[in-house]
Amino acid sequence: MGYNKDNPRKKTENLINDSKSGEDRMESDLFRYLAPTAIIDSDHQSIRNYARELTSEIGDPVEMAVTLYLAVRDNILYDPYSPFYLPEHYRASYVLNRGRSFCIPKASLLCALGRACGIPSRVGFADVRNHLATKQLIDFLGSALFVYHGFVEFYLEGRWIKATPAFNRSLCLKHKVPPLEFNGRDDSIFQPYNSENQKFMEYVRFYGVYEDIPVGEIVAGWRKAYGETRINQWIKTFEERGGQSIRNFDREDVLKE
Repeated sequence: MGYNKDNPRKKTENLINDSKSGEDRMESDLFRYLAPTAIIDSDHQSIRNYARELTSEIGDPVEMAVTLYLAVRDNILYDPYSPFYLPEHYRASYVLNRGRSFCIPKASLLCALGRACGIPSRVGFADVRNHLATKQLIDFLGSALFVYHGFVEFYLEGRWIKATPAFNRSLCLKHKVPPLEFNGRDDSIFQPYNSENQKFMEYVRFYGVYEDIPVGEIVAGWRKAYGETRINQWIKTFEERGGQSIRNFDREDVLKE
């Protein structure tokens, strides 16, 4: 069941038929999570080409999902100072071209690649408290609470599996946190502690799963959490910088509690 450049949805027909649930509603829901959207543009040529490049020699959907996860985790650098206020900032093809962004755009890209490979994929959101950020980032946000953290769910072997591609390997090693792995069969979510037994990530609230990126909802949530003045200043700075990152996150020091 390799990559199908003409009709990637065909790849999942056997998966759906083999699922424990044969209900029409389940089938319909799965196909919803295969369709491209304006933001998760899995039909964009760059997305299709990248998916083909990564998985052309792979036939197993689980192995495909793992390969896609590792590519997005490590090849798209985590950058919390990326633009966030327009739909295009989350568009999968834009993120792939930019090569860096924060958790939600990275989840958008992974979701698009999954759909391009015929794997039903959707995005989920949660509030998380980051205990090992940088002082500069905490000051920038005014909080250690990361609102609307994004992750992906793949439908594999008859069930939904979480995948969290936010932090690239080099960043994890810097923060003394083992890179978050994904095997396609178990949920991949943030570890509560780092390798030195310090608090790392705490899940505070789950918002649920979505077919597309709810940009308006996310920005409204950020305004509520971080304040109108702060958000407006970020937007102004991005406009002045032509959408370039506000700061260089790679050079910031780890904040230790």
